Formats: sequence, structure tokens, C-alpha cells
Amino acid sequence: MSGLDLRLSDITPLRNTESGTESPDLDFITIGRIVAPWGVKGNVKVQIETDFPQRFSPGEEVFIDGTPVTIVDVSWHRDRPILKLSTIDCVEDAQQLRGKSLEIPQSQAQPLPEDHYYHFQLIGLEVRTTGGEHLGEVREILTGKSNDTYVVQGTEGETLIPAIEDVVKSVNLERGFIEIEPIAGLLELNRKKTD
Repeated sequence: MSGLDLRLSDITPLRNTESGTESPDLDFITIGRIVAPWGVKGNVKVQIETDFPQRFSPGEEVFIDGTPVTIVDVSWHRDRPILKLSTIDCVEDAQQLRGKSLEIPQSQAQPLPEDHYYHFQLIGLEVRTTGGEHLGEVREILTGKSNDTYVVQGTEGETLIPAIEDVVKSVNLERGFIEIEPIAGLLELNRKKTD
């Protein structure tokens, strides 16, 4: 399938994907993670987890643990945004946010070109070969410099599938599957058996 771009954009999987559950209210997607307080006035340094850094602009609303907060101000330091959030006014409060995710509702995700997919759209999809062999479900996506890798959990163990055009032949979100054509030795070399 020509033009299939499997470099996944914007955003990591849904919250609680390890347990297979979604947020009970809105389905949120992570756009960043607070790594540390910054200064004494309650600013926070953020690790970006989106291909759309413009999301970190004054006036934008994000959610922390399901609670809406507004980005009041933003500055940049070494490609990371330093945010002033509407509800945080001191370093002690900022310290409490260390490790927390900044999220937006899925409904606010940027539209992607055809054959581009968000991580949250692929988590849970069945993976099968063009020959009909069921390999399991996508449980996680590892982001790499040249390509992403699907972590597929099946009855025979965990299999790593490179998200490259030579291997991934189609993605069918409506029917819930990814079809792959494994190159010689791929499944044998990339499968870790479970005990």
C-alpha cells in the first residue's frame, strides 16, 4: 500500500491501557508529562508527547487527573515548554504535579492525513498475517527514531512488529485489525514466549 505512513503522530495511548480500561468520563489522550517544577512561582517543565507543540499556548485548556486547567503563560527552554498553569501558584503545588500527564479529550485530537494513526487508535487492535494467522492484540507502541514498533500480545507470547510499510499492509479501524506480511524470520526473531 503506497503512501502508508505508519510513523504515529501526536499522543500516546489512552490512560490505563495496561488494564484495558478507558477513563470513565471522557477518553483522554496525553500530550505531555510534567517532569519538574521550574522556579519558585509554580511553573512546571513539560516533556512533550505530541507532534503539535502549539497545544502549549496561553489560553489552551488541558486536563490533569481529569481536572481542567488553563495554560496562562509559556516559555521555552531547550525544546521543552515551561508552563504557568491557572491553578498552580507556588513551587510546593508544582512539586505535587511531578510525573502527572497533561491530557486533552480525544475529540480535540488534530485530524491526521489518510493512513496516519494515533497510538490510541491502534491499541487493542487485532494483528493478523495476510495468511490469516492471528498474532494477538497491540498492547503498546514503542516509539523509535526511524519507525515505531507494535508490542503484540498473543497466546504464544509477545511479538514485536516493526511499523514499516514493508510489513504492515493495512489498518482497518472499523473492523478492528492490522494486517501484516512478515518478512522471513520476523516472527521467530521477535517473539518472546510467555511461561
